Amino acid sequence: MNEKRIHQIFAVSVSLKGLHAIIEIVGGLALYLTSTETIVGWLNRLSQGELIEDPHDWIANHVMKFGANFSVAQHQFYAFYLLSHGLVKGVLVVGLLKEKLWAYPASFVVFSAFIAYQLYRYSWTHDFSLILLSIFDLFVIALAIHEYRLLRKHLPTH
Repeated sequence: MNEKRIHQIFAVSVSLKGLHAIIEIVGGLALYLTSTETIVGWLNRLSQGELIEDPHDWIANHVMKFGANFSVAQHQFYAFYLLSHGLVKGVLVVGLLKEKLWAYPASFVVFSAFIAYQLYRYSWTHDFSLILLSIFDLFVIALAIHEYRLLRKHLPTH
């Protein structure tokens, strides 16, 4: 595969991470601006109609259970996590897309930490999407390493 194609794949992958960062930032802000009671009310309304139709609906039962156990502390954690995760990722994405040298090693460390946390969460939740997200993060890290090596190779030597 030629370098131009690899760079295009890198740019698209990093842009997708940027889109994900924006979604996390918006989600975090929305959580900060919405009360815990309002969220629990939405979850209850969302699941009740489904449970009336089918009391064994797996998704509706899990939504109802989540709403029953959703605390202010969880609400604050999710809001903080989404907002901080999105902001950090957003800064790295901008740096990578602008080919800032500092962004490459920073992204290796930060994305590796995200992978470690996602795998830790997977050990508790068994949510397969965490595995998929970790694989995508590894893919972006591999592409970023490749791009970083190319950029460093073309830097003027002093």
